[in-house]
Amino acid sequence: MPHAFATRDQPLHGWDLAPSEAVACQRRLADSVCLKDEFTSIQTIAGIDAGFEQQGEITRAAVVLMEYPSLRILEHHVVRCPTRMPYIPGLLSFRELPAMLEALDCLSGRPDLIMVDGMGIAHPRRLGIATHLGVWLDWPTIGVGKSRLCGVHDEVPSARGEWVPLTHHQETIGAVLRTRENVKPLYISPGHRICLESAVEWVMKCLTRYKLPEPTRQADKLASRR
Repeated sequence: MPHAFATRDQPLHGWDLAPSEAVACQRRLADSVCLKDEFTSIQTIAGIDAGFEQQGEITRAAVVLMEYPSLRILEHHVVRCPTRMPYIPGLLSFRELPAMLEALDCLSGRPDLIMVDGMGIAHPRRLGIATHLGVWLDWPTIGVGKSRLCGVHDEVPSARGEWVPLTHHQETIGAVLRTRENVKPLYISPGHRICLESAVEWVMKCLTRYKLPEPTRQADKLASRR
């Protein structure tokens, strides 16, 4: 079976970096981020998330591939890899992405869009895990965060689908989106090769009766063994 992303070009960097090197790498890669829509029709969407086993020694990454618009699950995979970096705020992608990349390589085909449980550009250095993944693969990605990493925002109206900008240093870095009425909102940010408005639109298109869009909700269940 062919692998979805196994034929990537030369890697952008190594993974065994000191924290200061990782920060410098984030700043460098942030210059490559594209915040324009660079995709056509969306027929498949992947959701990806990671959890941990053995007191954090093992990273457990889960990917779910769905057909759009039915949101029917086409395939799903879970991989386990040794964790390469301890938890350091702002450097989550260096801890989780190696396992996520292995999970994505298990897919039989490339999804048209990837939703990541985590931040896109809504990150102090504009390179959250969804953006890092998108730049690494040069593929459209969206960050779907459950909590805020940085930035400020106004109160979000209570109705489903309402959102307000998330800003950091006078720059709009995401949307605080109410996906269910009177339920705590999500923090949506473009990862790569997609604009903010489209990121919000696609999250809304993938909602059912739950707070989370189906791709990351299903991946979260697998990654956390629920």
